[in-house]
Amino acid sequence: MIAGISYWSLKQGLENTHPLDQALAEAQEAGFSALELCVGPEGVVRPDLTDAECRVLRQQIEGSSLTVETLASGMSWGFNPTSDDASVREKAIELHSGALRVAGALGLKALLFVPGVVKSPISPDLIRYDHAVERAREAVSRLLPVAEEAGVDLLIENVWNGLFYSPLELCSFVDGFDHPRLGVYFDAGNLLGYHQHPPHWIEVLAQRIRRVHVKDFKQSVGSLDGFCDLLDGDMPWAETMAALRAIGYSQTIVAEMIPHSDGLLERTASALSRILSM
Repeated sequence: MIAGISYWSLKQGLENTHPLDQALAEAQEAGFSALELCVGPEGVVRPDLTDAECRVLRQQIEGSSLTVETLASGMSWGFNPTSDDASVREKAIELHSGALRVAGALGLKALLFVPGVVKSPISPDLIRYDHAVERAREAVSRLLPVAEEAGVDLLIENVWNGLFYSPLELCSFVDGFDHPRLGVYFDAGNLLGYHQHPPHWIEVLAQRIRRVHVKDFKQSVGSLDGFCDLLDGDMPWAETMAALRAIGYSQTIVAEMIPHSDGLLERTASALSRILSM
């Protein structure tokens, strides 16, 4: 497995303003083998990048020794694909269609997609669950042809969005499309906030998992403040790694540590190295 760090973990990463060449250098210097890029409506990687702008960024990526294969999107928090407002849903499709196109132009292999928000501590939306699932299905249906054309996997993440609380439900949703470009971006740390056991989800989702995020969480806190440095929380790391190996997973393991702080990259690289050796 390949140890990676999220662009959002870098200084000014959440603002999407950290120059890519610097981000690549800093990730490598900290000891990572991979960097996950992130896309936003504005900033370094945007859905409306021109082909010329993509070529410049791709040259920087190819000039680095790092593995750069994934693109994470948080745009669903601002433009909810399951919103009651049809214009918001349409904007979400527009933005993520652009993100898929840009991912393909950059030579990336996967886009992380939050398929919709029902209820969340970081969103004001409150959407009826059956409406949200129907709209998430419509969004994925519209994005899959774009993903196929771009040569990029569209990967649904389990995140604090109030949608798909069960691995069985997520399996059913993904399997309902029977499309080779659709899969799961599995976030192990996010599950602890739902009082669920990450290794069990891995065993159930199995080969539907195409990429993996890791973070740690203190269940005694139970809120967003419970996210913490790797190895400082309650993640069952040895079981989680064993479960990933059992399904044959060998791709990137990206630490998504937010927000940036002094020494974060170095602490995370050291901890992730220990986790991957379990």
